[in-house]
Amino acid sequence: MLNDFFPFIAPDKVRPFVYEDGHTVAMHFDISAMQSRMRRDDPYRLDLEYTRTMMGCLLLQPAPQSILAIGLGGGSLPKYCYRHVPAADITVVEINPHVIQMRDTFLVPADDHRFRVVCDDGASFVAAAKHRYDVVLVDGFTYDGQPEQLCTPDFYAACRSVLSATGVMAVNLHRKGPTCEALCDRIVRCFGEDAVLLVPASGGSNLVALAAKAGSLRSIASEFNRRWDGLAAVHQQTLRSSVWRIERGLLTHSQLATHSD
Repeated sequence: MLNDFFPFIAPDKVRPFVYEDGHTVAMHFDISAMQSRMRRDDPYRLDLEYTRTMMGCLLLQPAPQSILAIGLGGGSLPKYCYRHVPAADITVVEINPHVIQMRDTFLVPADDHRFRVVCDDGASFVAAAKHRYDVVLVDGFTYDGQPEQLCTPDFYAACRSVLSATGVMAVNLHRKGPTCEALCDRIVRCFGEDAVLLVPASGGSNLVALAAKAGSLRSIASEFNRRWDGLAAVHQQTLRSSVWRIERGLLTHSQLATHSD
């Protein structure tokens, strides 16, 4: 890890670098750990499975009008939302100015009336936010993994507070990390056991936590087919490899809730 050599370097001071091949452009802080990857032939496509899984939030909140993304990286999720969720106003918060400076390399849209990138600490931004968001996407990783300030009970509580009444939070977690179980427990304690769905992404070490502010996921499970059929074709294509995990998780929630009644 980078901070084995530079243990005191601040996360907003580290300069990422780009690795390119004939098909993709990737962002790294460390050659062994990829932060983001973009396909040259389709820059708005979500190339990594965990990013596609995070868009499962659309099954819980199918028509977001406002989206907050914590962590820019190569901009995969914000770009996708900008192109394919055209009704949404999108705010992206990124702590590292060197990452923001690379936005053109990854074809991140310029700021406009419905899209903006803010250089700030994500936890501080959420704690001070006055606006309410239909979706909060938490994908903030530094060279040293998940920043501590984006993992605290207070942070998850602040994310819940800035959600609209039907809002959803999607968090990318490192499921092989030593703190993953504790972080999942914090999210469950914040939102409630019936409101959190944990979905492993295939082909990697990522775990996506989907948390609904409205509470129980039972009603979503009962109308899953209608929600799936209502998604745009591009979202169905994006979720094709993970939808069965999401549906299975929702059905498990529904069965557990039924047995506990």
